[in-house]
Amino acid sequence: MEYAILRVIWWVLVAVLMIGLMIMDGHDMGVGTLSPFVGKTDSERRAAINSVAPHWDGNQVWFITGGGAVFAAWPLVYAASFSMLYIAILAVLWTLFLRAPAFDYRSKIENPKWRATWDWVLFVGSAVPPLLFGVAVGNVMLGIPFHFDDSMRLTSDASNPLFGFLGLLSPFALLCGLVSFCMTAAHGGVYLSIRTEGAMQARAKKAAAIFSILAIVLFAVGGLMVGHINGYIATNLDPNAASDPLMKTVEVVKGAWLNNYKLYPITMLVPALGFIGLLFSLIFNVKGKSGIAFIFSGVGMAGIILTAGVSMFPFIMPSSSNPVSSLTAFDATSSEHTLLLMLVAALIFTPIILTYTSWVYKIMRGKLTTARIEENSHTMY
Repeated sequence: MEYAILRVIWWVLVAVLMIGLMIMDGHDMGVGTLSPFVGKTDSERRAAINSVAPHWDGNQVWFITGGGAVFAAWPLVYAASFSMLYIAILAVLWTLFLRAPAFDYRSKIENPKWRATWDWVLFVGSAVPPLLFGVAVGNVMLGIPFHFDDSMRLTSDASNPLFGFLGLLSPFALLCGLVSFCMTAAHGGVYLSIRTEGAMQARAKKAAAIFSILAIVLFAVGGLMVGHINGYIATNLDPNAASDPLMKTVEVVKGAWLNNYKLYPITMLVPALGFIGLLFSLIFNVKGKSGIAFIFSGVGMAGIILTAGVSMFPFIMPSSSNPVSSLTAFDATSSEHTLLLMLVAALIFTPIILTYTSWVYKIMRGKLTTARIEENSHTMY
């Protein structure tokens, strides 16, 4: 198999892992975000938490696998991103750390203040990560100030000493963060609509509708803004050459992130999937067909994530200070042998993971009513 084909395959596979993370971990983060609001009583909030409690930690595997895939397939991207976005990545990890004790400790003591505190801890641990994921994507599209020297040593060019975090919060990056936050909240609302009933289900449907509309509007605004920010165009890029980001020529042009849509009009289907998925999810959820709505919500999330990837392709991590140091899918990868071995492993284990995950969700399906929660007060979270 040609090196260039393997590189494209791994670009696709990493994108699939990112989509899997946002769909699978995204719905339980959405539930954690919405639980203090859609649950008006302790039993209702417990119902929300128990809808995802049996499998939330399994969904974290998508995050771990995604990080591992980036490390193995794109080592230069891993090094640059974990160095330049270190504080932001730590902030994600710190908030994720809060989720485990929030799930496990919340119902240990029958004290309203104790449980309310852990409800808000779970809210922070569920709402902040998708927000920061979106902020990170926005900053990558704007370009990260770094460069490689002739010895391939990585150096940050950030003039702002707070670039590690506060410097990331530009208007465009915050917009991307809000898109990510809204689509996971909408996804969680749809999932709660499937697992609950009565007044709680009605509140979950309302929340899903609100955040779906917000995600659609913000995604459209983001598309308009992309036409007014700098994009990158690579020339002299050999897809089959050894990985060396300093061997290409890069031009920075306003609106260049829209070039792929002009060159390959079929790619317009990708952002269209984002709008169509969220719109149909909204329609079906309002009609009470929450299962179909959940599928379309996932389609919408996939469309939004792929829109960022297709807009930037072949770039993965552009450099705003030294464009030649920008990392692409064709000059930031591991060796051909490594990519091939990883592909074989992915083809073997991915179907196993998907089969097991499907089985778990099948076993855990069904409505979670407040009556069921109260009858099993000592066996549920």
